[in-house]
Amino acid sequence: MFFDRPQTGEQALLVHLVIHYRSLEEDSNEFELLTLSAGVHPALTLTVTINNPNPKYFLGSGKVDEIAQLIQEHAIEVALFNCALSPTQERNLESALKCRVIDRTTLILDIFAQRARTAEGKLQVELAQLKHMSTRLVRGWTHLQKQKGGIGLRGPGETQLETDRRLIRQRIKSLQLRLEKVRSQRQQSRKAREKAEIPTIALVGYTNAGKSTLFNWLTESDTYTENLLFATLDPTLRKQTLPYLGPVVFVDTVGFIRNLPHQLVDAFRATLEETEKADLLVHVVDLASHHRDEDMAEVETVLSELDVDEIPRLLAYNKIDLIQATPRIDFDESGKPWRVWLSSKEQMGKDELFTAISVLLSADRVICEITIAPSMGQLRALLYQHNAVMGEHTLYEGMRKLEVNIANKDWRQILSKTNLSEDQLDIVIHK
Repeated sequence: MFFDRPQTGEQALLVHLVIHYRSLEEDSNEFELLTLSAGVHPALTLTVTINNPNPKYFLGSGKVDEIAQLIQEHAIEVALFNCALSPTQERNLESALKCRVIDRTTLILDIFAQRARTAEGKLQVELAQLKHMSTRLVRGWTHLQKQKGGIGLRGPGETQLETDRRLIRQRIKSLQLRLEKVRSQRQQSRKAREKAEIPTIALVGYTNAGKSTLFNWLTESDTYTENLLFATLDPTLRKQTLPYLGPVVFVDTVGFIRNLPHQLVDAFRATLEETEKADLLVHVVDLASHHRDEDMAEVETVLSELDVDEIPRLLAYNKIDLIQATPRIDFDESGKPWRVWLSSKEQMGKDELFTAISVLLSADRVICEITIAPSMGQLRALLYQHNAVMGEHTLYEGMRKLEVNIANKDWRQILSKTNLSEDQLDIVIHK
């Protein structure tokens, strides 16, 4: 079908556009890194400044002639534009430049298609591709405007273009149904974690901020990491035990980027649900980036679209080794951690990060040690029923010491059911 991926390693001309009316310009280095991430060789880069987009080419006709000359002189095979082109503009540019033209959205889709490893990821990529390509069926395919021929097919009826559009609509519907099943399966897994009261911590941030390297270090995993944009596409979950907090689940998520196509946000809704349902968001920031503040603002923009404003946040300033800083925790006026300085590559700052996470997640939890008598069997049974016992030790004459981690509301309910108060218990509260 027309979604087969092109061979990598093509000679490409990068057309970097500086548009005056935009409040934030695209980074030309990021555009080049996007190109390399797609496996394309950037042979030439041309920066073009425009005031208003041309409806026909996006650029002026004189600049199009200049680009066509460069393409002919340097045997360029594909022209990449760092903007979103309309189907008409894309078709007109291909006709004028005599080579393939790819805009920013198609380039990102190509990278996603290469990165998808799980069945769910591949479904989501195909869904995004179909939604994007359905508007581009007329690209140079004149046969699509003809009616189907052959015995029984001549005369009035569907054109080939209408047939292809109908088939794409059917495929999109099929993919959406399959992704709904994936969503349902994720909900079942999430319910099991919620029943066990295991907090979920999602690592979010701008692409290439070092989330996967941090994830591997914190969870002792070996997920794929590379100095490329969108190295991680499929969410990865790993369980870890934090001091004074107990078991938690870390989630490594897809990175965000400026002007992330909306169809990608929509298509990856099932994946991003892990972010939406997290108990804590750790926003990983590339401290050494020249566009740090802009990247952070873009991540916040995407998170606002996901409706996660109520979820607690913790900033993780990564790559402190590049600026000669030391690990530390910054606290707000109320004494809560709001920022941690660390380096996942040099493995500095894990204790500080774990401490900050434990403080934030244990704000509404009771973490303690209880010494109970043999007559307090109901209390022990209810604590086990709530999966609140982290450890148990036998003492003298049938006495037992329990290490407990439980939500405050559940703790109050248990005390009410057993007609006990904290004053009646031999209890040492850590939090």
